[in-house]
Amino acid sequence: MPCIAIASRALALGYLITTVAGSPALDLVSRNHQHVVKPKVFLIDMFPPEGDVWYNIPEFNLLERNITVPGFSPLFPDAHCTKDGNVCQIVTGESEINAAASITALTFSPLFDLRRTYFMIAGIAGISPKVATLGSVTFARYAIQVALQYEFDAREIPDNFTTGYVPLGSFSPTQYPDSIYGTEVFEVNDALRQLAIGFAKTATLNDSSDAMAYRANYASTLAYTAGSQPPSVVACDVATSDVYFSGTLLSEAFENTTKLFTNGSGEYCTTAQEDNATLEALLRGAINNLTDFSRIIVLRTASDFDRPYADEADTVNLFYANQGGFEPAIQNIYLAGVKVVEGILQEWDSTFKKGVKPSNYIGDIFGSLGGVPDFGPGSVFNDNPVTPSRKRVRSLMAKRAMAGMQARAPE
Repeated sequence: MPCIAIASRALALGYLITTVAGSPALDLVSRNHQHVVKPKVFLIDMFPPEGDVWYNIPEFNLLERNITVPGFSPLFPDAHCTKDGNVCQIVTGESEINAAASITALTFSPLFDLRRTYFMIAGIAGISPKVATLGSVTFARYAIQVALQYEFDAREIPDNFTTGYVPLGSFSPTQYPDSIYGTEVFEVNDALRQLAIGFAKTATLNDSSDAMAYRANYASTLAYTAGSQPPSVVACDVATSDVYFSGTLLSEAFENTTKLFTNGSGEYCTTAQEDNATLEALLRGAINNLTDFSRIIVLRTASDFDRPYADEADTVNLFYANQGGFEPAIQNIYLAGVKVVEGILQEWDSTFKKGVKPSNYIGDIFGSLGGVPDFGPGSVFNDNPVTPSRKRVRSLMAKRAMAGMQARAPE
C-alpha cells in the first residue's frame, strides 16, 4: 500500500532527525501519529514455514497491512498486520544475529507503539525425549544461551571432563561462569506463561503417522518415556545456540548447562537458534520504556528429537531418519498459538490491557529491569533499573579480563 510506505518513510526520516539531534530515546510524540500501529499481539517467527502458517486462516488476516520497516531482514522487509492493527507479525530470519538485528529494528521503530504489546515467539525447535515428543507445544520460563562458553574439541578434553564446553571464566564444565556477558539467561513472566498454557491446551494438536512410528522407537528407554507419547502442551525451557547441535553427548551437556546457569530451576527441553537474542532486544526496548518485558510468551513446537533412540546412530537421527515431526510442529504453532492470540484479544479489557502481574523475577542475568535474579551472581544494578552500579560493573569487567588472561596463560 503506497500510503503506508510513504508514511513509513516519513516517520523513519523523523526518527533519524530526532536521533541525530541527540535524543536519548525515540520521540514518543511520533508514536501518537495517526499511522502508528499499536498491536495487542506481535507474532515473532524466524523463517518462512513458521510465518506462512499464519496466512489464510479463518481467525484473522495478517496480510491486510504490510509495513516496510527499516532494519528488517532484506529477505523479510515487512511487518504484516491485520487491518485494525491488533495482531502483527515479523519474520526475523534465522540465527541469533538475524533475530537481534530484526527485533531491535522493530523495537526502536517509530512506526509502532509497542508499550502494551504482547510478543509471542512462535517457532519450531528440537526436543529432548526426556521431556516431550514430536509435535508437542512448549512454553518456556527460561531461555538459556548454552553455547556461550569455552569449547574444546571433545577428543582433546581431560579425562575428568564430561564435555568440551566450559563456562566462561571457569575451569571445568561444572563451575558457574565467572565471566558474565549478560545474555546467558532470561526469565519471562510465569503467570502469563500459565495463562498461555491454559489457552493452548484447548487446541487439538496435529500429528502424523511417520511421527507416531518414529517416536515409538524411544519407548524402549525408560528415560525417554515422554518422547514415546502423543504430542501435548508442556511447560519447559529453551536452549539457544547458533550451532545446530545434535546427539546424546551434546544434548546432555547442554541439559547440564541449563541446570547450572539457572541454579537448578530450568528444565532443558527445546533447542533453538534465536530466543536469547530476541529477548535481549526486547529487554533493551523495555529499558527505554518502548516494550513491556512482562508481556512476552516463548512458544516452541517440537519438530525433531535432539538425540537418537537406543542403538540409532547420531548421524542417522539428524541427517537421514524420517522423523515426521516437521509438519505437525508447523501446524501446531498455529493450532495452539491462535488459541493464545484469541485468548488475549477476547480478554483484553478484563485481563490483558492492564497487564499480567509477574509472580516471579523477570529479565536478564544482570537485573537490568530491577529486582534480583533468582539465578546467577546477583543484580549488577543494585535493584535499580536505570542507573548501573559502576563499581559492580567495573568489578565484573575486571574479573572477565582476569579470567581471560588466566585461561590463556601458558603453564
